Amino acid sequence: MVDNRERETSSVGMHETWRTRARKPCRSQLFRFYLVGGASAGVYLLLFLILRVYCASQIANMLALLLSAIANTAVNRRFTFGIRGTAGIIRQYLQGLVVFALGLVVTSGTLLVLHSRMSEPSRTLEVSVLIAANVIATIVRFLGLRRVFSGEHVPT
Repeated sequence: MVDNRERETSSVGMHETWRTRARKPCRSQLFRFYLVGGASAGVYLLLFLILRVYCASQIANMLALLLSAIANTAVNRRFTFGIRGTAGIIRQYLQGLVVFALGLVVTSGTLLVLHSRMSEPSRTLEVSVLIAANVIATIVRFLGLRRVFSGEHVPT
C-alpha cells in the first residue's frame, strides 16, 4: 500500500516537472524572439531614417514597419517557433499582418501625438518616440505571433 505522503510527493514532483517544462519553451522562444526583434528593430529604424528623407513620417513608418514585419514574421516562424514548410503559411502571414496592424496602430498613434504637440520634431525625437512605441508593439507582437503559431507544433 502506498503511503499518502509518497503519493503527494510523487504528485508534486510531477507537477514541478510539468511546470518547469512549460516555462522552458516560453523562455527559449522569448530569448529567440528578442534576438530576432532586436535585429528587426535595427532594420526598421534604418529603413525609417532612409525613407523619412523622401516622405512624411507616417508613410516612412508604415513602409519601414511593413517591410521589417514581413521579414520578422518569416524569421520568427522558422527560428523562434521552429515552423518549417509551407503548411499554413498563407494563414500565418495573414494573421501576422493583423499583428503588424496592431503595431502600426501603436507607432502611428505615437507619431500622431508627437506631431500634434510639435510641428517639426527632430529626427532624434521621432526615433526616440518610435523606439518607446516599438517596445510596446514588440510585446503585442510576441503575444500575437505566439498565438498565431500556437496551433502548430512549436518546439523549443
